[in-house]
Amino acid sequence: MTADGTAHPASTSRQCGTILLLTGNSLCHNPRAMKAATTLAKAGYRVRVLGAWLDAELRARDQALLSGLSFDFTPVLDIGRPSARAAALHLGRRTRRKAAQLAHDLVGWQKPGQLGMAFAPLLRAAQRQPADLYIAHSEVGLCVAGALLRQGRRVAVDMEDWFSEDLLPEARRHRPLRLLRSVEGEVLRTGAGSFCPSDAMASALVASYGCGKPTVIRNAFPWADRERLDGTAHERRDGGDPSIYWFSQTLGPGRGIEDLLAALPLMQRACEVHLRGNPAKGFTDRMTAQLPEPWRDRVFLHGLVDNTALLSRIAEHDIGFAGEQTYCRSRDLTVTNKILHYLLGGLAVVASDTAGHKEVARLAPGAACLYEPGNPRELARKLDELITAPATLAASREAALRAAQNVFCWERQEPTLLAAVAQALATAPAALSDSAALRDRCQAS
Repeated sequence: MTADGTAHPASTSRQCGTILLLTGNSLCHNPRAMKAATTLAKAGYRVRVLGAWLDAELRARDQALLSGLSFDFTPVLDIGRPSARAAALHLGRRTRRKAAQLAHDLVGWQKPGQLGMAFAPLLRAAQRQPADLYIAHSEVGLCVAGALLRQGRRVAVDMEDWFSEDLLPEARRHRPLRLLRSVEGEVLRTGAGSFCPSDAMASALVASYGCGKPTVIRNAFPWADRERLDGTAHERRDGGDPSIYWFSQTLGPGRGIEDLLAALPLMQRACEVHLRGNPAKGFTDRMTAQLPEPWRDRVFLHGLVDNTALLSRIAEHDIGFAGEQTYCRSRDLTVTNKILHYLLGGLAVVASDTAGHKEVARLAPGAACLYEPGNPRELARKLDELITAPATLAASREAALRAAQNVFCWERQEPTLLAAVAQALATAPAALSDSAALRDRCQAS
């Protein structure tokens, strides 16, 4: 769709099949799906992304992207549009979701509607649109792919996260985990293809589900994005101190920020710390209370920026911090966007020693050093080794750029993605009897 709501035509050159990506999310919130769709469209496929607009701000950000797309994007649910009818529909969907969540909490009843309001409209939209291949890019999309698999359609899944093994323990208590595990297993074993962001996660999925090994597609970004660096310093101060940078959609607990704040008073040299994200409720006050007085004017908070400006803001700084914790298997095994964005921005990386980060450090020698999560003293030592030795810091930043160009950029991932999709398209859809176990598990709630 274009910004005025009309259909945006995908490329018609070298047509070689129709691929439907299932996200149920805002496009700006799913860069992996956007990169995949762009690559597939460039290769000649007719590509459609089925998403959803669940927030007025994200809706506006998506609309700014639409005019430049080479593929179709359709929001199957739009609650960001202000109108009485939209408000009534939203209220109805929220009521049904809360009822489903209550049933889960009280008696363990599990249905896909508990994962979000987008499931039912996403399933209906996908069923109406014939495609040669349907690729799930979210947990809601996974459940839709399961239903399509049961109907004999050719499906694949991109395990951007290990959906059934994600999130903090408190959030997991309210999730339909048995359902997610069941559908993950069925789609991974009988679908036409699967992808994930790390070798560590691919091996773990094989061990858990007895499936074929998913193709590893890194969460990388195009090397060509460096051509748009603006070379300005919008965020750093003029004192000349080294600068540590962290970003995510949400600034909140469970992301390693606590480790970083605890490490600051243990460091030998002062520096700047820049954190970007939407603060979770109450987190800013808790974070400020944790900071020693000398550091309170050295830690800076920034709101989200447009995706086109993010790399320029990253490149202002010296060290990228990635403190993913091992509270769940998904966080341990994945390779997040941020660490590969740091490499592309030419930042030295200090990261927790998750399985995913160990994989990056092995493939990017000299660019990343690791610390034990929950050990702020070790983290302080690793940061000091960089900021007190300018030559070491400069060498690490140069190694980061080499790794980004030679291994961790999207241009290096595209051939792997295209080969895996071609193989999936050459695979016969699962017979209806092969996916009978999915019957009734993914019906609209």
